Amino acid sequence: MLSDKKIIVIGGDGRQKEVIRILTEQHANLILVGFDTFYTYDHSHNTIRSKLSSPIFDRTDAVILPVTGTNNEGLIESSYTSESLVLLEEHIQGVPDSCKIFTGTATEYLKSLCYKHHIELVELLSKDEIAIYNSISTAEGAIMLAIQNTEITIHNSVCMVLGFGRIGITLANKLKNLGAKVKIGVGESSLFARAWEMGLEPFYLSDIFTQVSNADVIFNTIEYKYLTEPIISNLKTDTLIIDLASKPGGTDFIFAEKVGIKALLASGLPGMIAPKTSGQIIAHGILKELSPGKDRSL
Repeated sequence: MLSDKKIIVIGGDGRQKEVIRILTEQHANLILVGFDTFYTYDHSHNTIRSKLSSPIFDRTDAVILPVTGTNNEGLIESSYTSESLVLLEEHIQGVPDSCKIFTGTATEYLKSLCYKHHIELVELLSKDEIAIYNSISTAEGAIMLAIQNTEITIHNSVCMVLGFGRIGITLANKLKNLGAKVKIGVGESSLFARAWEMGLEPFYLSDIFTQVSNADVIFNTIEYKYLTEPIISNLKTDTLIIDLASKPGGTDFIFAEKVGIKALLASGLPGMIAPKTSGQIIAHGILKELSPGKDRSL
């Protein structure tokens, strides 16, 4: 139970709704910021809504930001308010040293703000347990987009995955299980060996120009622009690119549009296709941090 915890939840999407629900069940004392159009569990006397202001941060145990955190000006995205939410230094300079700020990923702005005021910043998506669970909804969403935006089946298609990290491994497995011919772009010999052992078709990213020519769908998971003008020029005209990397992605979208290659920037898929499941994963990660020593595995 979190009845002794004061937690501020600021902005976000459907994932935050699930986080709020679970924290409410744990009897946390919640202050919700940026949820003007969202039912806020008014039946719970432990939950209130508020504007973003310095006084609410007094004696706070935790601040929960959206998965996207803030941008480099402190702006926080929220689906449930038209109000502009900007996290400023004045907001957090008075929080106790024991306070934790939770986000999925953090910009340099947020990192420097927390570092300056000696606040622990918890980047949930940097933790293997959370990121691997989260990769499931990302992979399912990416496959959904591929089915919706092509005229072929995944079965027997040539699907290329750039990157063989948490998302890349999950996605490659699911594509293989659907009968696709899966090519994996890697940068390390150990990843090449692992992909080969799994029955995939690995290649080194340095050879991407020759490897892309027969791809039906390319899924990019790398936050580096590998899909440049020369690479895109070597694609089939009906190749689909689904870029899963964080904005701005790893694709030259302007050139792709110019030559008629369909390219989709699909970062943040878990919040769009499975917000409830993704919210549960995030909430359990937060509970584990706030209640150390307890097993909160999914």
